[in-house]
Amino acid sequence: MMFFDDDNPKDSSPPAAGEDANAQHDPPVELRSGELTGESSNVELSANLTPVSHEPIDPSAPLAGDPITYAATSPHAAIPAFSASAAVIPEDLRISWYWPHLILFVFFTFASFLVVQTTMFIYYGPKQPMPKEQLEEYLLSKPQFIFGTNVLWYASVFLFLYVTLAVLRDAPFWSSLGWKKLSAHLSSTWGGPWSYFLGGCALAIFVGVASSQVKDTDKMPIRELFKNRENAVLLMCMAVFVAPLVEETVFRGYLYPLLARMAYSITRRFGVQPPEAIRTGMFSSVVITGVLFGLMHGAQLGWTWSVVGLLILVGVIFTFVRARTGTVLASFLLHLGYNSMIAVTTIVGTHGFTKLPSP
Repeated sequence: MMFFDDDNPKDSSPPAAGEDANAQHDPPVELRSGELTGESSNVELSANLTPVSHEPIDPSAPLAGDPITYAATSPHAAIPAFSASAAVIPEDLRISWYWPHLILFVFFTFASFLVVQTTMFIYYGPKQPMPKEQLEEYLLSKPQFIFGTNVLWYASVFLFLYVTLAVLRDAPFWSSLGWKKLSAHLSSTWGGPWSYFLGGCALAIFVGVASSQVKDTDKMPIRELFKNRENAVLLMCMAVFVAPLVEETVFRGYLYPLLARMAYSITRRFGVQPPEAIRTGMFSSVVITGVLFGLMHGAQLGWTWSVVGLLILVGVIFTFVRARTGTVLASFLLHLGYNSMIAVTTIVGTHGFTKLPSP
């Protein structure tokens, strides 16, 4: 039996004997499976009918409703915006990356650091072999090597995150990584941006007083940078203008929501209810991210564990503020105030970098 659309020409064959030639003939319709028709239901059924396409069928084309084709042609509709579990997950934890991306990120981070450091060493390093201690002193006297390596490494990490999280996913970069405005509710409860900045300053004073009770801090590698005026100035510039942006984006923007989601998934596998699993995931991520933050600074602190422990506490506080406010901007302001206070006290203590420790 043939079915025709309304746009097709009417049947031009002569009417059968006894049939009114002027009568209007409605085109036959196609019924869906399981539907019955009757004279009284023609109007109701017509709203549910789908016109049949008469375009030639390509045998190599995928069938209609094929999930792979549907996902490719409708990437946003392939995954529902909210699932049953996503409905209870806080908005700042709804991310587009998971542990496979973390593995790739860790690999890229270490590989890019080796490539950048090797390239800078070839360019700025000594032209003849040196003993280890003499080599360290030589490199510390080359601020271009120390800070050039860090800046290029940070840039490569940002480029990786931008390409994999923004370009390839067609998503906004900063908001995807948790950079959002402070809400009016938070400003009225916790105070405005200056409250976070001043809180970071107070935290730096506390850590400075606590670390002053630790012995042998003068032997930490980072102290060697303050024996050269150019190194000291560049270190303070890095600490204020670069480190808070990079470290907050990586630790509180990228790692915190990822580790929270992973911990959430693990606890759900053990039958923990979603609200409790969310709290467990957030708490676990706050602690783990803080520990990683402190360990990252361990080498420059000479693995003086009492001072590293203070840095772990600082990292936990930064991540807690990020989790509590739902935005990386809050922890960034806290971090900025922390590093700015260290820079100010260093400038005052060295009389504007004119009285530095003797080499």
